[in-house]
This record gives sequence, structure tokens and C-alpha cells, in this order.
Amino acid sequence: MSSLQISQALFRLSDTRTLSLPQLNIQSGDCWAFVGANGSGKSALARALAGDLTLLNGAYRHDFRNVVRISFEQLQKLVSDEWQRNNTDLLSPDEDDTGRTTAEIIQEDIQDDQRCTQLAAQFGIAPLLARRFKYLSTGETRKTLLCRALMPAPDLLILDEPFDGLDNQSRAQLATLLGELAQQGVTLVLVLNRFDEIPNFIQQVGVLADCTLTSQGPREQVMADALVAQLAHSENLSNLSLPETEDPTLNIPLPTTNPLIVLRDGIVSYNDRPILHRLSWQVNPGEHWQIVGPNGAGKSTLLSLITGDHPQGYSNDLTLFGRRRGSGETIWEIKRHIGYVSSSLHLDYRVSASVRNVILSGFFDSIGIYQAASERQQQLTSQWLQLLGFNEALGNAPFHTLSWGQQRLTLIARALVKHPALLILDEPLQGLDPLNRQLVRRFIDVLIQQGTTQLLFVSHHSEDAPECITHRLTFIPDGEGYRYQQEVLIDSYANASNS
Repeated sequence: MSSLQISQALFRLSDTRTLSLPQLNIQSGDCWAFVGANGSGKSALARALAGDLTLLNGAYRHDFRNVVRISFEQLQKLVSDEWQRNNTDLLSPDEDDTGRTTAEIIQEDIQDDQRCTQLAAQFGIAPLLARRFKYLSTGETRKTLLCRALMPAPDLLILDEPFDGLDNQSRAQLATLLGELAQQGVTLVLVLNRFDEIPNFIQQVGVLADCTLTSQGPREQVMADALVAQLAHSENLSNLSLPETEDPTLNIPLPTTNPLIVLRDGIVSYNDRPILHRLSWQVNPGEHWQIVGPNGAGKSTLLSLITGDHPQGYSNDLTLFGRRRGSGETIWEIKRHIGYVSSSLHLDYRVSASVRNVILSGFFDSIGIYQAASERQQQLTSQWLQLLGFNEALGNAPFHTLSWGQQRLTLIARALVKHPALLILDEPLQGLDPLNRQLVRRFIDVLIQQGTTQLLFVSHHSEDAPECITHRLTFIPDGEGYRYQQEVLIDSYANASNS
């Protein structure tokens, strides 16, 4: 029987940081989940188990035949590499698109058309096999990476955040498929941020803190301890308040009687394939919308129209903040009213900057700092760092040395510093552990309660929506396209606002 055994192990993370795993024994057929806060060392643990970290002290050995590890960062690199195959998104008529197809990505290491087709069918991406990988949605690329990982039939499969970026149906499908793999004898290790994402078939759970495996054991026992700590932390958020805006006199007031957004018969298409098809939608003063739908439905495309980043915004009947698109407004006149967080912004934030400067850049709507910040801006940034739980050393650290979740939390603070009229959050909680998810939702609700900011919130997780949500726009599959359902939500927040 195969096994992986670790005893008093210390793994090198950097010149100053190590990962400590006092004792761990994973037997063939076991199903483990490792959970911990952002920066606790979960992804480092995945790398250590796969043999990708340098062992400084202690013992590490395994006799599994085929160990495969996949992570969100690997997906990031794969997508980036595909886009680098062409220097421009706009190819000339005689220039070939050299991006690889989904089938080619899946079979990069192992050529087996039959197995590729079988896995793609299981994950529901068979129709995408001939499509260029770089044009897929986040959820579709995640499924592609999982198919590729399963091509060599691993006997130890290590998945770092496998459910992030997947809609409800895809997450349930993936959990079922992983359960089937477990029944077939595949040893599974899942590294997760969410306690509620631990599938039912998981037998053992480990908890990490400060790059140390602090506890492990049967699922019920360990999760009970973790949930107690989670509850204690949530009680400390009861008196949370956000730092003030920089200068209320600098805020440009918007009309309180006109809608913030009006889209009439909105249409967006690529190569005659409709992404948005005759969507009419209006966001009135005081409304906070949740936007839900499957991967690839066009939710992010809709947001890019609003932020002014999509070129087809000018060909649509779209009015933002009382002005018709294409009436002479600049992109900065649009963005000064908006705070924005998305996966694409996260990928675009590649400049060398400290955590402090990333938050500061929110005052200037820029990626990086290109002008001197005022003393007031510096003071407010310090307050945001304190609110996030970041000490001075972490605030001065390079942004990209933070964990994925810490980076996302920093970008959310960047979006909130100017108390924008419209806050657009596209999967803002992706990559965050439960405590930080709760903290971010609390940030949003407090901001909405304190000022006049309105919210557009996109998430596959219905439970992620903050309490302030008043309306929902749902993308519903309809044949080869989607239809749109709009509804008013009656909740405690709306009732409190009306009282």
C-alpha cells in the first residue's frame, strides 16, 4: 500500500520563511482537506506534498506512482502563456491565431483522444474542445486544467482551490467526480479556503496557521475546533467602521433622481456568437444588484460595458451616470465614479508595488503610483492596512509576495478608499478564506450604510452576497444563448431602509 509520510519536516519557502509539518501520514485511498487563513501556508503545503519544496530538516518520503498537483497560479500562467502567443488581440486578416485549442491543452503531456473526449464529456466541456483555450471563461479554463491533470490517471491528486471560479452546478459536478475518483482508490488532497466546500467524502482535515500544520485528525473533530475560532473572530467585527473618504468636498454629486445605469437592448457578440443578446436593464438610485449565472454567460462582459473597458459599449444604447456613452465623455469621467475589483484586474496588477501603494493607487484609479500622495491619503491608507490586519512590515512588503487571498483583499481595499458612487465587484471573494470573506462582506455593508454608494456584485456563491443586496439579475441558459430574469428581493436590509 502506497503512503506519504512526513516527520518533523521543515521546508524552505524563502530566505526568511519556512513551512513546518511536524507529523503527517497520508495512506493510499485517503481523502484529505487542508484549510487555513490566507497566508497560512496552504499552497506551500500542496507544493511540499508534491515534492516541489526544498526539505531543510526532518523526513519526507512517499511511494506513490504518479503524483499530480494543480493550482490557481498554474492556471494563471497557462492563460498568460496562451495570450503571449500573439502580441495583439486584434489579428490581421492574413495572420493566424496561434493559440492552442482546449483539446491541445488537455493533451499537452499525454496524447489520447479517447480519454480527452471522455474527460471533457464528464466535465461538460466537450463542445469546447475545438475552441481556442484563451477565449474560455474562468470556469471553463478551470475545468480544462482539471481534465489535463486527470489524463495520466494519478494515484495521488493534489488540488489547490479546485472549486474557486466554478458556478454551483460545476462545483457540485466536480465534487461528484472527485468522489468517484476516491471510490476508485485515487488518493485525494484538497487545499481549500472554505470550510463549507469540503466534500462529504473527505475523511481527514488539517488546519494550518503561520505556515505550520497546527492540527489534524477526523473531520468532525477538527472542523468543530476551527468553527469555534471562526465564531470568536466574527464577534470582533461587530464594531467595524471604515476609514473616511479623502475629502467629501471633492466628490462629484450625481443626480439622485436619474438611474445610474440604463441599457436598452444591449448586444455584444464575437465572431457572430452572441455574448449578450437584447438585455434591457436599469439600475435606479438606492438599488444594489447581485448578478448571477453560469460560467461564460456574459456577466463580466456586461460589467466591462459599464466600466468603459469594452469597445462595443459605444455601439449600444447605454447611459451611465446620466450621460449617453459616446457623447464626449472620457474613460476617466466614467471611472472616477466607480470602484472595481475583478480577476482580470488582479491579473493586470503586475507592476512592482508595495501593499501600501496598491491601496494608495485607488485614489488615482491607476495601476501603480505615478504622482506624490498627500499626507491625508497616506493616513487613510494606514487606517485601511490596520483594518485588514496588516502590520507595517506587511504594508511595506511587495504586493506579489502576499498570498492570493491577501492580494485580493488588498485590491478590495483599493476599490473602497474613495467611497465610489458605484462599487463593482466581480467575484471579489474568490481565493479568500471564510474569515476574510466575512470581513469583506462586512466592509461592503458598512460602506453602503455609511454613504450613497450603490453595488453591483457578481458571484457564483449565492451565500456570498452581502446583506445590502436589493435586486438580482440572473442569466438563465436558453438554447444556445441566455435569457435574463430581473427580480426585487425583499430582505431585512430593505425593510430597515424603509423604516
